[in-house]
Amino acid sequence: MGSLPVEAVVGDDLQVGPSATGTRTLALPLAFALGLAALLFIDSVRQNAVLFRTFAGAAAALLAWNAVLLASAVRSGRTLTVEIVLRKQHYLQACAQGSVLLYWGWYWRQVYDSAHLIAAQLLFAYAFDMLLTWSRRDAYVLGFGPFPVIFSINLFLWFKPDWFYLQFFMVAVGFAAKELIRWDQAGRRVHIFNPSSFPLAVFSLALLLTGRSDLTWGQDIASTQFYPPHMYLMLFLIGLPGQYFFGVTTMTMSAVVTTYLFGLLYYAATGIYFFYDSYIPIAVFLGMHLLFTGPSTSPRTDLGRVIFGALYGLSTVALYALLGNLGLPTFYDKLLQVPVLNLSITLIDRAVRSTWLRRLDPGTVGRWLAPRQRHLAYMSVWAIIFAAMSAAQGVGDSHRGQWLPFWLRACENGREHACSYVENIVSSDCDRGSAWACKEVAIFEAHPEGDRPRSVASAPPTFEDYPIILRGSKGPMTNLSRAGLEALACREGWPGTCDAQRR
Repeated sequence: MGSLPVEAVVGDDLQVGPSATGTRTLALPLAFALGLAALLFIDSVRQNAVLFRTFAGAAAALLAWNAVLLASAVRSGRTLTVEIVLRKQHYLQACAQGSVLLYWGWYWRQVYDSAHLIAAQLLFAYAFDMLLTWSRRDAYVLGFGPFPVIFSINLFLWFKPDWFYLQFFMVAVGFAAKELIRWDQAGRRVHIFNPSSFPLAVFSLALLLTGRSDLTWGQDIASTQFYPPHMYLMLFLIGLPGQYFFGVTTMTMSAVVTTYLFGLLYYAATGIYFFYDSYIPIAVFLGMHLLFTGPSTSPRTDLGRVIFGALYGLSTVALYALLGNLGLPTFYDKLLQVPVLNLSITLIDRAVRSTWLRRLDPGTVGRWLAPRQRHLAYMSVWAIIFAAMSAAQGVGDSHRGQWLPFWLRACENGREHACSYVENIVSSDCDRGSAWACKEVAIFEAHPEGDRPRSVASAPPTFEDYPIILRGSKGPMTNLSRAGLEALACREGWPGTCDAQRR
């Protein structure tokens, strides 16, 4: 083993020189592969034969690759090295994403129950990344890089246990794309695609083409991320450190504002909400903070990042409409477009530097500011916008589109798509045990499309229905008193409930 030199701070990264040399460095991927194999002894893995074979096969493939690489290195006399570089970009992203997983998991226990599956992906990612790098060159940079990739993937798409081998393939595709698909940018050879968003887009497209979205928890992920209270505020706050250090505020801000303004215009034109229960779905809001904003795969100019964010927002709207019209799952709306946007960054920056756009670049206005002072200025503007949107219920827990009375009135008023949405909601509430909702489903089934009554509310719901029908887009309601449920029914606009509460 080589000696460990004194730690040095290089830019924002903590760098430690070569910490290991020679073929003994292959003990590192060996350790990660054996760690993956050790998870075979977890009860939930042993009790699922398919998952057991998946873990065993992944560990065996890594061990075989390690042995082949070792034999090749010994035969050729190669010296394999490890350099430890702790990049702030990686560990700050990992902390933000890990915080979301922990908070979300408190309200949707499937996240905590899948902790060993996330750990398995991390072990696999480290081993795969090392072996792939050493198969191509002699030096590997060890740090926190795999953490944000794995955490990001798991914030948006998981395969169910019987198909979990596809999760390992998805991780492998991300790291292979990062290593193999590169271009020259600003005199450096860098990866083109975000290593988490690229495999998410590729596998999302494959699932759509094969019609097998049922193999994943994708729909559950998109809906349950709204279960925790004040989730929009939480995402806003955890995004601030990355915005300060890496200047990605303009991307997030422009994506959110573009989508919100579209939602306002759509509501003004139709009287209903484009995304039904929100102006910006929570999973889309998450993507605007922690998916497409990687500083390495986004434009370099301030105006370029504004345009990049606006394109993400508009493409999300377009994909949601397209997928919905085709009868396909809409939760892919935030995933499919990111690689295309990554490919556009040089074109965007080149356009921004042109004479007719350069004068519009906000970076020129604050040219006299240091980079992080400019970042703080953008963050201040974004904080004001977010506060205003929250006050107007543009984001937050109280958007009325998530509550059924709004859609019942929209259905009565003949708003397009409103009655079909009501039918979907009452069907779900019926499945959860609401007798009132089941009666409404029967009314819908008795009247074919185009011949439905303007009002589907044949009788008011009872108090026993309240814990189900009042939850909106939130998780199950527990420990609410009768007075609390009645107050909530009044706030949501259920007819007659405010008068009953006053009595």
